[in-house]
Amino acid sequence: MSGITAGNRSSGAQKGGFGLFLKRWAANPLQMGSVVPSSRALGRRIAAQVSRSADEVVVELGAGTGAVSRALLDGGVPPDRLVVVEIVPDMARHLARTLPGVTVIEGDAFALSEALPAALHGKVGTAICGIPLVLLPIDQQRRFVAAVESVAPGRGFLLYSYCVTSPLPARTLGLTAKREAWTPLNFPPASVWRYRPGG
Repeated sequence: MSGITAGNRSSGAQKGGFGLFLKRWAANPLQMGSVVPSSRALGRRIAAQVSRSADEVVVELGAGTGAVSRALLDGGVPPDRLVVVEIVPDMARHLARTLPGVTVIEGDAFALSEALPAALHGKVGTAICGIPLVLLPIDQQRRFVAAVESVAPGRGFLLYSYCVTSPLPARTLGLTAKREAWTPLNFPPASVWRYRPGG
């Protein structure tokens, strides 16, 4: 299992976040997917698509500096029901510092069955992806779909993207695709897509 920490400090929620984002973008632009963090408008649209029962968690994959994480909390997801997975150590530490009560996992979203505690397998109400999957080869996209299915069977996932059309070849991946939301108030304008098994 990857390193797990619980955010437990109440220092400024976004302190140092933008500088850290720019540092990571300069180091690996393709890993970030955008030149700026997600906007509050996009975060609100993502949060509006979340569903879970009382004993389920929301899992955010590729949380970056936590812009969407904060929108999920503002949208009513209790901190102890939010799990964020971030592979970049500096960003995982930033998230643990700035998201009190949230479970932060420094781990690989493409190996989710190993990164996520076994007790949460089958207990994921909504999985949200901030990883720029559209930039990855099809075999990596398949790995991601399989990783989510291993811990959230039949649930699929939300993916936010800057593509006008579906950022994933849904039928090829055995998925159905639906654009649930769009906002011009993000830079660049962004859509929220829902993918489910069964394409």
